[in-house]
Amino acid sequence: MADNELSIKQVEMSESVKKIYISNKFFITLLICLSVYAVFYLIAANHVEGTEWGWLSILPTVSVLGIAIFSRRPFESMLAGVLAGLIMINPDNIITPFSDSVSSVMGDETIVWIILVCGLMGGFIRILEISSCLNGFTEWLKTKIHSRRQSTIATVLLGAVVFIDDYLSCLAVSSSVKKLTDYYQVSREKIAYLIDSAAAPMCVIVPISTWAVFFAGLLEENEVAESAQGLNLYIASIPFMAYAWLALLIAFLVGAGVIKDIGPMKKAEERARNGHPIPPDFEGSELSNKSKAKRELKMPIQLFNFFFPVLLLIASTVYYDIDLLKGVIITCVVTISLYYIQGLLSFEDQVDALFQGFNTMLYPLSTVIGGFLLKEINDQLGMTEFIIETATPYLSQITYPAIVFVLLSLVVFGTASSWGVFVIAIPIVIPIALHLDVHMPLVIGALLSASAFGSHSCFFSDSSILASQGAGCSPMAHAFSQFPYALLGAILAVFAFLGLGYMYA
Repeated sequence: MADNELSIKQVEMSESVKKIYISNKFFITLLICLSVYAVFYLIAANHVEGTEWGWLSILPTVSVLGIAIFSRRPFESMLAGVLAGLIMINPDNIITPFSDSVSSVMGDETIVWIILVCGLMGGFIRILEISSCLNGFTEWLKTKIHSRRQSTIATVLLGAVVFIDDYLSCLAVSSSVKKLTDYYQVSREKIAYLIDSAAAPMCVIVPISTWAVFFAGLLEENEVAESAQGLNLYIASIPFMAYAWLALLIAFLVGAGVIKDIGPMKKAEERARNGHPIPPDFEGSELSNKSKAKRELKMPIQLFNFFFPVLLLIASTVYYDIDLLKGVIITCVVTISLYYIQGLLSFEDQVDALFQGFNTMLYPLSTVIGGFLLKEINDQLGMTEFIIETATPYLSQITYPAIVFVLLSLVVFGTASSWGVFVIAIPIVIPIALHLDVHMPLVIGALLSASAFGSHSCFFSDSSILASQGAGCSPMAHAFSQFPYALLGAILAVFAFLGLGYMYA
């Protein structure tokens, strides 16, 4: 009886300690929020209206990074950064500007496209899963892949092959391989890193991707290239995309075990080898579920039911001028019809799966939207212009490509906008390059490398969020584990651009 009473008292004490901890954490969080508000209010109060913000423009982004590292909650961190920026702009009226910013971002065609693409991709993958086709593909892979190293190399190869769009690569490839890598006890952090490292770099390098279409059009709009010649300039810049090439090479070397696990990745791999590939801080739901197939199919039919929709997705995306939204709509319609005709899944189950896929993607999508909100605030504060103009006095023909890469990498990393930031940056960067007579394909290569690094390394960028969601780990676990490898690629890229700048001077 005494032992039982003692254990009951211990439980009561632990519960009371937990309540005190939660209460204290709430008050600490509230105190931090009030302090942050006070600091940014004072900044706004001392700012002369009509003058530029200068170095103060980077403070909201710095606060996002600091809060994210502390809280490991990317969406909440970005929301805090957005509110900090709004306080700087107008401390007496936050609600109306915030509402206007949300309305502006949610009404943007790009955001609507992202929401529909990611939601439908989530639904498509869910349909593949409940049909047992993904399981069939995994079992088939097991007959071809016989070691842990082979499974990681295969992950990089699959990510590199699906180069049409980084969203497609991050979601489809990760969902296809993670059961295989779980079997060989590979951490989900490593899968997210390998796929993310293959996604953005390959989309930059291969000139038939969404990235190539967007940037070629942007070069023509800014008269960097003549009409209908934007893609030619883009292709000429491919050999100079140093970071993309290096990131892909490093991913292959990590997958092959030549470059060893370091830092957080080493801890994640040790955990996976002990039978826990999924990190403990992953709170989201995975794009997977038990099979709802009405009958068991033979392996050849399962493989057909997997490969046909995936190949149709790629082919239809290319057919519609690299538009993944049109491709995934066609693919969902055909896949649902195919599985229904086979008597594999009911129409109701497949429609439910589409909505479940949308639901699974809600938190990643909210984080991506938060990134767009932060970018809009940074644009109002003039952060991009400040960073570029600050470095202008130190430019030369030799150092220009390297400096462009470093500066735009920082901007993209801080804003998570691997595309939108270049709408602002190109009209500033290109005239300076023309004035210094820098080899234009080299400058474009530096710009695209910066875009790839920012998309790859930023913990709240769209591709990083989707890679972590697809692989089944938290965005912060993915960010911390992959950053040393991304930083290695960036450092090597700086030296590469310095060498190329000297060669073409």
